[in-house]
Amino acid sequence: MTCNLLMRKALSSGLMVAIIATYSMVTLAGNGRIAGDLTVLGTSSNAAGSVVLVNGEAAKSGRSIFSSSTIKTPDGVSAVISVNNAGRLEIAPNSTFTFTADANTVGGILSEGKVSVINSVSQVLIDTPAGPVTLNAGEAATAAGRQDDDDDDNGGAAWWLFAIGLGGAAAGILYAVLKDSNNAELGGGGTVISPVR
Repeated sequence: MTCNLLMRKALSSGLMVAIIATYSMVTLAGNGRIAGDLTVLGTSSNAAGSVVLVNGEAAKSGRSIFSSSTIKTPDGVSAVISVNNAGRLEIAPNSTFTFTADANTVGGILSEGKVSVINSVSQVLIDTPAGPVTLNAGEAATAAGRQDDDDDDNGGAAWWLFAIGLGGAAAGILYAVLKDSNNAELGGGGTVISPVR
């Protein structure tokens, strides 16, 4: 009986050591690199179809993109890199971009072309030949630096058109009121029925 009990204890201890050793090896084998998912959009004029180059190899939608990967997009093809917890970047056609990411941020080095931030949990740092650019969601950077936005909030032609339209409307209202020697009739000449007799 004691021999049976001793064998069971030895077998249980051996199995427990084997399980602990296996799980620790799986943990040590993990590379800890952040991966993004690649989505290829558009069609190239060459016979390759919808592909981009990742580290010099042709890649289609669904490929995992790791930090320090270089993505080159041909004419007519753009690429979107999605990192679950950090954000999404769109690489425009004819661009070369080296992707970097960690657990909470995405970014990279833009050698040529344009990169747009679709969404991000934090600001995105893009290094360009013109210098580093910090972007928020909805903004873009080119190899020459920050992409100019086109909302005309800098006093451009759209502001002047609005001011001219508003001034014209105000002048029309003043002309209508002052036209007949200050005789402005309000309410017309209809019959008024009072609820009180």
